[in-house]
Amino acid sequence: MNDANLIEKVRQYVYAHIGTFHESRLNSLRNLELKQLLKRKNPYLFRAKNILVASDLIRSLLDAHLSSQEETMFGEFLEGLAIYICQETFKGKKSVRPSVDLEFQKGQEYYLVSVKSGPNWGNADQIRKMRENFQAAMEEIGRSKPELRVFAINGCCYGQDNGDKGGY
Repeated sequence: MNDANLIEKVRQYVYAHIGTFHESRLNSLRNLELKQLLKRKNPYLFRAKNILVASDLIRSLLDAHLSSQEETMFGEFLEGLAIYICQETFKGKKSVRPSVDLEFQKGQEYYLVSVKSGPNWGNADQIRKMRENFQAAMEEIGRSKPELRVFAINGCCYGQDNGDKGGY
């Protein structure tokens, strides 16, 4: 497949799937109740920010809710896009392994990829767990296919951090 065909297929994928992202945003608001919104937010933070009017508080709560939801929903969209592109280019597949979103083979190299929207995606425990899951997957593949070199990749969709993280 040439680059122009791939770009057109990616364009079609985005066009066909971006509506799901927007629909999810709307559904998140449709299903939201004030009581559950108030439960999850620290009221002292809003006082510290000098929010004194109820309408400003509600707007701030809704903005925080949507921002949090959008990160997750758009991350799911990007993961699906990455899997689609990998399927089209390397016959990649959605992984069933913990912390691994997609897998593909390129020659004698096998790649395990965890798709993240950006480089600052998790806390130390989440990163530790991803590393452990990568290590377990690499060992399993190494036992079943010793002829392959296995690589674990934290695939960030934006930003940069090219350093080796010690095992991934």
